[in-house]
Amino acid sequence: MNSMLLRCFCWCFCIFLGQPVLYVQAAAPNILHIHTDDHRADGLHALGNKVLKTPHLDQLVQRGMTFTCCYTQGSMIGAVCTPSRTMLLTGRSWQRIPKAPGAATNADDPATFLPRVLAAANYQTWHLGKPGNAFTPGINAFETSIADAGTGDSRATSSRRMADRSIEFLKARVAHKESRPFYMYLAPPVPHDPRVAEPEFHQLYRADDIPLSPAFMPQHPWDNGEMTVRDEQLAPWPRTPQNTRQQLADYYACLSCLDHHVGRIFEALQQTGQWDNTLIVFSADNGLSLGEHGLFGKQNLYEFGGMHVPLVIAGPGIRPGKSAALVYLMDLFPTFTDIAGAKLPTGVEGRSLKPLLDGQQVAVRDALYTGYRQCMRAVRTERWKLIRYPLVDRTQLFDLSVDPLELSNLAAQPAHASRVAEMTALLQREMAAYGDLHPLTVTTPQPAEWTPPKEIKPQAPSKQGQRANKRPSSKTPR
Repeated sequence: MNSMLLRCFCWCFCIFLGQPVLYVQAAAPNILHIHTDDHRADGLHALGNKVLKTPHLDQLVQRGMTFTCCYTQGSMIGAVCTPSRTMLLTGRSWQRIPKAPGAATNADDPATFLPRVLAAANYQTWHLGKPGNAFTPGINAFETSIADAGTGDSRATSSRRMADRSIEFLKARVAHKESRPFYMYLAPPVPHDPRVAEPEFHQLYRADDIPLSPAFMPQHPWDNGEMTVRDEQLAPWPRTPQNTRQQLADYYACLSCLDHHVGRIFEALQQTGQWDNTLIVFSADNGLSLGEHGLFGKQNLYEFGGMHVPLVIAGPGIRPGKSAALVYLMDLFPTFTDIAGAKLPTGVEGRSLKPLLDGQQVAVRDALYTGYRQCMRAVRTERWKLIRYPLVDRTQLFDLSVDPLELSNLAAQPAHASRVAEMTALLQREMAAYGDLHPLTVTTPQPAEWTPPKEIKPQAPSKQGQRANKRPSSKTPR
């Protein structure tokens, strides 16, 4: 029985039984991709942060595959989200995305962007999210694209509006008897600052009760090459426990607000009969330091800094569990086309994760490298990680198996000299493979010592967060 006959049979059978007619699934799975902004790799309760209240996304973790080592590859600008989102929608590495020095001739062809590729495979493509610091040509390639930057007074309710419009879209598909599967790309502007959520979510977190990471430091020990970028000006120097706890409380409030409204979308999928055939992907454009190593932004290469992101995939046929495979966000492009049965364009460098999801493989690469502008490069394997700072001639080596927060630098120890050489060679190999021509040494290194500027005034914590933390409440969010 073909899919059209099956849909007709189910529709008639529901009428015969006097039951409401729900949406009858298409053969290919729907894809719901929730891609947040500045979301740490441990930014859910189920991903390790036991202070967070994120029950709906936690359920996704429980029923899906969590990739614990997912990264955006790098950024040539302070707005790490822009190249990250570009890599996601093109499947190309950071030195070969459109307009980059190594870009292929077809890199800026809209027909090669993910929305168009899936549309060619008969997918309905729908986007809602932030218009700024995104890959605008890729966003414009969606059949429907709704911009919501969540600026000004509208920030606190941005997650609510995302859910409202998403639910309208899902119900409209039922009303219009839409037979195509959908690719739904939700890109909310949270938890990026300004960190303002609906009041009841701020009331869930009291700053004084928020624990600091063991990696919290008053100041980074040397100049990493990007010490005064905008994100680093959001807190005073030296970093203080009080300010950091307040920022964490506001950050957590935004995550709980987002989770609550994502739960509404999940409920709508179930109520409209589209849940069982929907692949749900949760990820983020980049991470955020929030006081770890004396840094607050994403312009660094620490594990819980800029490039490490969450990635959870759940849905039909997905085995629940965890994978420590080294993966990039750009791997989602060929993963989606593989699952959708779409044709992969020439020039896509990401590698499909479907063999990992199917249990046919345990890895897609043996090493993974990241970079930021000309001042930082890093490479990691399952156990070891090396970070190189060419401009100040500094090197870090970490054994992630015993030091996941990267607190003990082994690079200067004679016993690890051969490991440093081995990892440096591996970094050079990966850089060459992705067309990264920046040197790992410079003729005249700059002084590594750094003194914070006195004239920069940090941005104050959100007023919403300050008010909420003065009135703690056990009220359950609506």
